Amino acid sequence: MSASSACFKPPCCPNPDCPFHCCTEGWRFKRIGFFARLAAPHRIQRYQCRHCRRSFSTQTFSTSYWLRRPELLQPLFFRLLACSGFRQIAREFAVSPTTILGQSARLGRHCLLYQHRHRPRAAPAEPLVLDGFESFEFSQYHPCHFHVVVGQESHFFYCFTDSELRRKGRMTAHQRDRRRWLEQHFGRPDPRSIELEVAQALQLVVPPGSLTELHSDDHPAYPRALNGLAEHRFRHRVTPGSAPRTAANALFPVNLLDLLIRHGSANHKRETIAFSKRRQSAIERLTVLQVWRNFIKPFSERRRNSLTPAERLGLCKWRLRVAEVLKERLLPSQVRLPERLERYYRREVPTRRIPHGARHRLRYAD
Repeated sequence: MSASSACFKPPCCPNPDCPFHCCTEGWRFKRIGFFARLAAPHRIQRYQCRHCRRSFSTQTFSTSYWLRRPELLQPLFFRLLACSGFRQIAREFAVSPTTILGQSARLGRHCLLYQHRHRPRAAPAEPLVLDGFESFEFSQYHPCHFHVVVGQESHFFYCFTDSELRRKGRMTAHQRDRRRWLEQHFGRPDPRSIELEVAQALQLVVPPGSLTELHSDDHPAYPRALNGLAEHRFRHRVTPGSAPRTAANALFPVNLLDLLIRHGSANHKRETIAFSKRRQSAIERLTVLQVWRNFIKPFSERRRNSLTPAERLGLCKWRLRVAEVLKERLLPSQVRLPERLERYYRREVPTRRIPHGARHRLRYAD
């Protein structure tokens, strides 16, 4: 038995139906031997809950649970932020691109749970900045918007939601005909999508009844979204989108985040062949960047003692490392996600051109 296995104590029963899944007071378990595997550590301790008789192991509480290449998780975390495409990463590690795709989705789900578990619980104590980050899925005929909410003082990346858009801008006659044909066969996006999704994003951050100062540009859908939030109060400040994007601009925190997303994500480059085929995949990569931005990246990389946005809000006492974020597996049955985030976790965001995209339905490998 290794020293780590001897010191390990299971934090709970992994069975969601067991009464000791969330409350471990009085919980009893027993060791029931070992099993061998090819990856290190090669000998894994097994346990059994004395109440529900569910068996599990030390790997049950590891982020590398059910992974054949567990050593890829940490380097993949960095590669997803270094503007690398899935095939580039796969060539580096001599694995299949589907292996990278699956582990990227695993990282996205873990970061989604991590962000929600460590988010601020009270109403924001700082003004918020709202903006839309535009990209596309499958092809440029299917643009999409990511509505991001950022703290103006801390630069904390609170949340995001997505909207499917209709292609706009200058098009040739052939491109208009192509768009018309696609809309006839696959449907047309909801014209009120931005209004509805912006309201959804603000509901995820701001509790009902609290007064919040909100900064945004002059997008016409934003006032309509705020009018639809009857239980929320906002002091809306508008900065024209044509204003210089300097540090003096009230929208600077979200403009900086947009730059970081473009700079670090291969799927959001202006001209790229690494674009996301599914919006769901783009969401998972964005959640990885969200955790990195909030808990790992310092506010200023030129100042060694600069705090992270999470430290500025008092959510953690030190700047985290990737190994600390991936230290333990988070169980979705213990981190109660809102309905919108639950859809993201279960991979239920549809892509019109891929009607039968894979969803997350695994019982054990969360």
